[in-house]
Amino acid sequence: MSREQAAAAIERQARACAAMDAGLYADLLTRAAADVRAGGPCATVITGYEDAPADDVVSLRLLGGVHALVLSGRAPELARFYPSAGGAYRPADAPACWTAFQTVVEAEHDTLRRWLRRPPQTNEVGRANLLLAGLLHAVYEAGGLPVRLVELGASGGLNLRADEFRVEAAGFAWGPADSPVRLPDAWRGGAPDWLREAAGTYPELTVVERIGCDLTPLDPGDPDDALALRAYVWPQHTARAARLTGALELARRLPARVVAAGAADFLAGITPRPGTLTVVWHSVMRQYVPAEEWARVTAELDRLAAAGSADAPVAHLSFEPHPREARNAFELRARLGRGAERLLAEAHPHGLPAWPT
Repeated sequence: MSREQAAAAIERQARACAAMDAGLYADLLTRAAADVRAGGPCATVITGYEDAPADDVVSLRLLGGVHALVLSGRAPELARFYPSAGGAYRPADAPACWTAFQTVVEAEHDTLRRWLRRPPQTNEVGRANLLLAGLLHAVYEAGGLPVRLVELGASGGLNLRADEFRVEAAGFAWGPADSPVRLPDAWRGGAPDWLREAAGTYPELTVVERIGCDLTPLDPGDPDDALALRAYVWPQHTARAARLTGALELARRLPARVVAAGAADFLAGITPRPGTLTVVWHSVMRQYVPAEEWARVTAELDRLAAAGSADAPVAHLSFEPHPREARNAFELRARLGRGAERLLAEAHPHGLPAWPT
């Protein structure tokens, strides 16, 4: 029964990949599910993980491990189907691609077993589109104070440099024109009026601190950690990979600090700072936090909001899936001080494009 449960979970992920323009992964996972049922190499590699919780996304861990081998030059026969490695994939390639994939899984059993211990960490740079919009809104409401960025579930901390990204939409642009990270076509139908007003008022931001936490933080300057980040970007999503490459370049010259800590414990050490807008943000990490831990996070966020003042304001920004709706759209929500939380926008799960609500 455990093997059937694992195969069903792989098939669900295959459908999710198909819905997100990742036909290569959708086809591989569909065949991997059959391989698991048949007791093939994929079944052998995931032994012991058959009953893992859905949020562990074991199938994405397996795909990430194989992708790392491709990017490292250790799977040349498979690389010819991976756009991220200069290859190309068509639906007609599915049988040959699967044969090459299955061969890699069998040959690299030990490497992939180690990779299964890695939680997926994409550090999705496109989500900065929403975080930046919320940040500009908060800065505008706070009167342009210097910003202290605090990120929960920061992974490698790439989005802690978001104020140095370039956002572009029809009739709208914000951020350094020479930024190595470009977020084009950021808003469907153009940026909302509130964002245009805030961006026009504050064409630049002053960020005085960039700090975050993660249970297993990655160092973007470390080659192995950078490979892990690249490996979890799906190989057909070359625009996402290009944004990641730019963000890794930016991280090498713009410091940020990510500490190994849970979100609640980390927030317990944060207090408002006079003359500074403290912005706590997170994107697509809530689902990985146990309920009891998130209750502590909520209590810490309430403490911060209550401790803030006009001279030391606090904002909370989140880009997360709606907790009660199974839609392929995620929500940007903002809370300034002790005020009510506001829904500002929705977006594709990877952050591009966004649209006003």
